[in-house]
Amino acid sequence: MTLPRQYPGHVSLRTKVRRAAWNVACALLFRPFPTRLFRPYRNALLRLFGAHVHPTANVYASVSIWAPWLLHMEEGSCLGPHVICYNQAPVHLAPHAIVSQYAYLCTAGHDTALANTADQSLIIAPIRLERGAWIGTRAFIGMGVVVGENAIVGATASVFKDVEPMSIVGGNPAKVIKQRIIKNSKGGG
Repeated sequence: MTLPRQYPGHVSLRTKVRRAAWNVACALLFRPFPTRLFRPYRNALLRLFGAHVHPTANVYASVSIWAPWLLHMEEGSCLGPHVICYNQAPVHLAPHAIVSQYAYLCTAGHDTALANTADQSLIIAPIRLERGAWIGTRAFIGMGVVVGENAIVGATASVFKDVEPMSIVGGNPAKVIKQRIIKNSKGGG
């Protein structure tokens, strides 16, 4: 189920002002506190800017978030080191969804059929990572994509279409490599 696209055309003045405030706060109050000790503080700062961040979610200090007020992170979810969360539309991480280092979540693009200039052709669509989804290092997740429950997107993959639950995908564009099988480990050894 690819998520619907919206055609705002451009970024509003209100959004530009909110982003300016966030960029200053991020530079002065978010990035300088990189250790795990400051995770609750970083989460609280994100909440102050409108994010819905569960107390057990983990957002590394090196993450780049375009609009915290469009970020929703459930329990145990993680935006790893140097992730770019370009969220002009909502980004939702379900419980235990993981985005590995240097990955790129991109909710915006341009529809060249709409206009000849970039400032008039903006299109946006949300991204949703379901429970236990894992996005590999340097992977790209495009707008409108849903990554299914317990699916894995391999390192450097480029995803432009939904990823089915329990699938492992890789490549550019991403293709199914195999189905994921999760074995129950019961004590003992």
